[in-house]
Amino acid sequence: MASLPCKHAAMVKQSHTRTLVTSSGVHDSDFQPPPWLRNPHLQTLWPALLRRRPRLRWQPETLELPDGDCLQLLWGPQPARPRVLLLHGLGGNCHSQYIAGLAQRLDLQGFCPVVMHNRGVGMANRHDRFYHAGAAEDLDAAARRLLLGQHRLSVVGFSLGGSILLNWLAAQGAGAPLEAAVAVSVPYDLGACADALERGFARIYQADLLRSLKRLVRRKFAGRTDAPVDLAQLSRLRSLREFDEQLTAPLHGFENAADYYERCSTRDKLRPIRCPTLLLQALDDPFVPRRTLPDPRDLPETVRLESSPHGGHVGFVGHRPGDRRYWLDERIARFLRAPELEAAQANSGPAVRSNA
Repeated sequence: MASLPCKHAAMVKQSHTRTLVTSSGVHDSDFQPPPWLRNPHLQTLWPALLRRRPRLRWQPETLELPDGDCLQLLWGPQPARPRVLLLHGLGGNCHSQYIAGLAQRLDLQGFCPVVMHNRGVGMANRHDRFYHAGAAEDLDAAARRLLLGQHRLSVVGFSLGGSILLNWLAAQGAGAPLEAAVAVSVPYDLGACADALERGFARIYQADLLRSLKRLVRRKFAGRTDAPVDLAQLSRLRSLREFDEQLTAPLHGFENAADYYERCSTRDKLRPIRCPTLLLQALDDPFVPRRTLPDPRDLPETVRLESSPHGGHVGFVGHRPGDRRYWLDERIARFLRAPELEAAQANSGPAVRSNA
C-alpha cells in the first residue's frame, strides 16, 4: 500500500488539541519586496545562493519507525523549550538556507527547532523507499517522539514538506496535537506543479531537483541489481514526472505518477484541519501555478491563507542591504508566538477575498 496519511487514534491525547478560529480564506500578505527584487526567480534564488547560512549545533538522533525503517532527527540546543519541527522540501536538508535561517530565528525567539530529515536524507535508511508528498506516517512518528514529556509542539513545512504536513493535519482532524502549523510554498496540485517545472526558466529548478534525487537513488541502490530503474539509465530521466513514474510511484505503492499526484495533492483536503494553521504563498511562485491554490470556500475557520503578488518559491526576501533579517522567518516566528492574538486580529480585519 502507498504511504498515505492515516489516523492513529492512539497517537495523542485530546488534551493536546487546540482549536483556533481564524478569519478563513485568502488574505493579502504584508510582504513587500524591494523594487529591485520583485522578479520571482530572483526571489527564489536569492536566499538559496546569497543568504549566509547560520551555524547551529545540531544533536542528531536516529528515530526508529514502526515499519522497521529509520530516519534522522536533528535537535537544537535547548530541548526543554517549546519545540518546532521543521520539514524540508524536495532535495533539502538541515543545511538548506530556509531551514537553517528559520532555525536560528526560532532559537533566538525561545523555541527549540528540530529538523526531521526524510528517509534517506542525512543518513541511510534500511528500506528501499525514501519519501514523497503523502509520507505523513513519518511525521506522525516524529511528532510522537517530540511530544514525549508533554512538550508543546508546532510544525513548519516547506514546499513538499508542507504537503506532508497538510496531508497529516487533514488525516488527524481534531486530534492533531499541535499548538500551531505553518506551510510555505506548498505544491497543492502535484501534477500541475510537475508540469510547471517543465516550462521556461523553471526547468533549471527541475534539473537541480533531479540531480539531488538521482544522487539519493544511486547511493541507495549502489552495488545492487534490484533497483526499479537501471542505474546506468537513470541519467535519461529528464523530468520530475518521469522520475515519479519510474521511481517514486513503484517504490511507494502507487500505480503510476498520476495516481501518486491524485492521492497526495492537498488542494481539496483542507476542510478537516482543526489545528491553527497559516499558509504562506506567493502568486508568482514558479513552482506553483496560481490557479492551483485552494478555493477560499474550502478553507475551515482554523486555516488562514496569506498570499502576496511577489515572493517566488520559498523566497519572500524583503530586507534591505545590511538587514540580515528575513521576512519569512519573522512572519513564521510571529505566528508561532501568538496564534490566538493573530486570530483575534484576523477576525477584526477586512473581509477575505477570492484567489480567482
